[in-house]
Amino acid sequence: MMEKIIDINLIDLNLNCLNKEDAIISMANLLEKCGRLNNKEEYINEVIRREKLSSTGIGFGIGIPHGKSNAVKVPSLVFGRTKQGIEWQSLDGKPVNIIFLIAVPEKASNQHLKILASLSRKLMNQEFRKQLSEITNKKKLIEMLNGLIY
Repeated sequence: MMEKIIDINLIDLNLNCLNKEDAIISMANLLEKCGRLNNKEEYINEVIRREKLSSTGIGFGIGIPHGKSNAVKVPSLVFGRTKQGIEWQSLDGKPVNIIFLIAVPEKASNQHLKILASLSRKLMNQEFRKQLSEITNKKKLIEMLNGLIY
C-alpha cells in the first residue's frame, strides 16, 4: 500500500520559527517523527543547498522548499503555517507565512516536479490561499490538499 503523501502528523498550523533554516529543520523533524526519512541531517542539507541556488519563496506569502535525496524513504509533503512571517527572499519581497516542504526519494523520477506543478497551479487561486491561511481543521486541510496531489 502506498502511503499518503501527507497525513495529520505532517501539519504544523503554529510553526514558531525565526528564519528559513529553522522552519526547514522544524518541518523536517515532523518527517523524521513519522519515519519518512533515513537521514534527517542529509535531507535538511539538501533542502538548504537547493534553497541557496534560488529561493523557493514564490510570492503571496508562500514558500515551497524541497529536496530530492536518498535520505527520504517515501514521497512526503509537510504543511507549516506561521503567524509572524519569515524572511524568505521571495519573488515579491514579502515574508512567508505558509510553507510546503516537499521530500522525495532520489529514485522518485520527477515526482517532486509533479507535486510542485500541481501545488503551484492551485496556489495561484486567491480563495485557495485564503483557505490555507485560515483553516484550523487538519483533516479538512488534508482533504483540500489530497485533491490536488493525486
